[in-house]
Amino acid sequence: MRFLLLCVLIFSGLSPAYSFNEKDYQTGWCGLNNGKTEVVLPDKTRVDCVTKTHAVEFDFAKKWGESIGQSLYYASILNKAPGIVLIIQNQEKDLRYLKRLETVAQKYGITVWTLTPEFLAGN
Repeated sequence: MRFLLLCVLIFSGLSPAYSFNEKDYQTGWCGLNNGKTEVVLPDKTRVDCVTKTHAVEFDFAKKWGESIGQSLYYASILNKAPGIVLIIQNQEKDLRYLKRLETVAQKYGITVWTLTPEFLAGN
């Protein structure tokens, strides 16, 4: 799925004029994946989305580094697999962050999904 989204972005050359916030992506994706949003942990931190198998952090691409620590922490507290949804707004700038994230994610067993503004624009 991620490959398909990236191909659409790359070959279309789109620079979307959409303006969505992180919560918009979180609500849409989490709902489609039968998850629960804004799960509060005992230390009052909030997990963006918890599914049957994953504790998922959502972040815009340039915050890729922060998403790693949060996803690993949430997953360890909830005894779930760590996951990150990286929001790609500008393919030319953001794909470098995705590559960095995927390098670390592969080593630490973090599942990575990507979303683009087209995900929400169609809804």
